[in-house]
Amino acid sequence: MVYNPANPIIVQGDFSVLLEAHHADFEKVRSELSVFADLEKSPEHIHTYRITPLSLWNAASTGKKPAQVLEFLEQYVKFPLPNNVCRDIQGYMGRYGLVKLMSHPPMISADGESGQVVPGEFLYLYSQDIPTIMTIAGHKETKGIFVHQLDENTLVMPSGKRGIIKQLLVKVGYPVEDLAGYIDGEQLEIVLSEHDGAGNPFALRDYQQQAVNVFYDSGRETGGCGVLVLPCGAGKTVIGIGAMAQIGMNTLILTTSTSAVHQWMREIVEKTTLNCEDVGEYSGSRKNICPVTVTTYQMVTYRPHKNGPFPHFEIFNARAWGLIIYDEVHTLPAPVFQVTAELQARRRLGLTATLVREDGREADVFTLIGPKKLDVPWSEMEAAGWIATAICTEVRVPMDFSLRMECAQVPERMAYRFEAENPDKLKAIHYLLRKHADEGILIIGQYIKQLEAIAAHFDFPLITGKTPTEQRDKLYAEFRCGNIPVLVVSKVANFAIDLPDASVGIQVSGAFGSRQEEAQRLGRILRPKKDGRNAYFYSVVSKDSREQEFAHHRQLFLTEQGYQYQILDFEETLLGEGLERCVK
Repeated sequence: MVYNPANPIIVQGDFSVLLEAHHADFEKVRSELSVFADLEKSPEHIHTYRITPLSLWNAASTGKKPAQVLEFLEQYVKFPLPNNVCRDIQGYMGRYGLVKLMSHPPMISADGESGQVVPGEFLYLYSQDIPTIMTIAGHKETKGIFVHQLDENTLVMPSGKRGIIKQLLVKVGYPVEDLAGYIDGEQLEIVLSEHDGAGNPFALRDYQQQAVNVFYDSGRETGGCGVLVLPCGAGKTVIGIGAMAQIGMNTLILTTSTSAVHQWMREIVEKTTLNCEDVGEYSGSRKNICPVTVTTYQMVTYRPHKNGPFPHFEIFNARAWGLIIYDEVHTLPAPVFQVTAELQARRRLGLTATLVREDGREADVFTLIGPKKLDVPWSEMEAAGWIATAICTEVRVPMDFSLRMECAQVPERMAYRFEAENPDKLKAIHYLLRKHADEGILIIGQYIKQLEAIAAHFDFPLITGKTPTEQRDKLYAEFRCGNIPVLVVSKVANFAIDLPDASVGIQVSGAFGSRQEEAQRLGRILRPKKDGRNAYFYSVVSKDSREQEFAHHRQLFLTEQGYQYQILDFEETLLGEGLERCVK
């Protein structure tokens, strides 16, 4: 291949990919590139992606072949692909499925028709590639796991090490295809209703049914575990309910808050033939373990003493669960990874809008919950009308001299908070409230004192972590009904709360550079509107500050999904519109 200056990307030997943001094919190339590479930077003119082993394995898990990746890159690169990049894309993607974990030796059928009994306490790590098995058998990280080498292609290990071996092998570059199967849970007939709670016709949308089918995979060992990635507002709860109906067994659901627990319970009862007695809440106030039980990550990771045991881990063995659903799986706490490593014989479904984790533990989700089975681009869902079209704007508010001086004299983390709590943001909020006077508005922030000041200034109701669950649910219901037009919420509303009538989000502060928080907050307003109107997301930041720098990193995931942030200089806007005296 020769130099082609008209093409939009440059692939470098360090596996970085540079994409021209103003190229005519930008959207098409961005969409395909994000399947197998991660966005790192997105300044105005050039976006930088990174190809990693995990990004390639996740692509391979959805059926993408190395030849397809290389063909795409060769079609759009300016310069010839570096030889090491071509070699490693083929090598890493070729490793997916190279090592298989099985419940029986490959020469013996799973149902035992050969007459040989395979002990249930052992699993078999198999590869057709003998050097790979030799490498794994002798590697210092993994060799202590195996109790026997059955033949030159097969290693024998205790079944209780199923999660650990997958974690270790992905670290040394061998993603395991887990075909060891599952223990069936207690049977439970779950039939989807033909009408929802409001009496409207109900059925899974085409993409929701596709997601269920991809996860279940006709009941084969290749199905039954994995992560489904869909935008906020796409109905991931409904997909989870569809998976429950498909599998038809007792189900444990873990989610992010008690309000989300109640939402799951309500949706299950409304959209299936199960009744209230079949669906239990396991929380601080109730400990009902039923055929379908819903709890929170916070509940199961509670322990009275810092280094003591987790008393509520017993819920994982309280019933014969046939399916465990991890809602908002990107928030999975470290202790739940530990117990999930011991639950590899259970079917596991992860639901999320983004696999981005700020702690870098994406590989643990890949190994312990399962590989990515489906990743639906937000732009596709928006084009189909399943989520609202969103207009994103970064509103830059100046800091006065005294605040700038104060920020210059304190440690960086404290300065960031002072910038985030800039009192002049009240003026920007006032301006945006006037602009969207007839719409459902969420004001979202990180710092409670700031939110209390906003709620008091405008006389709006406030929901924080201290708000009792009953009061939270009441305020959410009032907002859904339109009785409350504006709601001020802390990070407790980041996840798993369905507020379909919210069409405007005003973010006044956030958790530093958290990309997944930005995506989740936008998701609060993406439910499609009855009248088809757009959604508006405003990120209000202090101008020329650390907060503005962090805001750029927060926007990376949404930029990868095709969203572009408009920049609104608040001071210039007021002067231009002659409103400086109207906004106080």
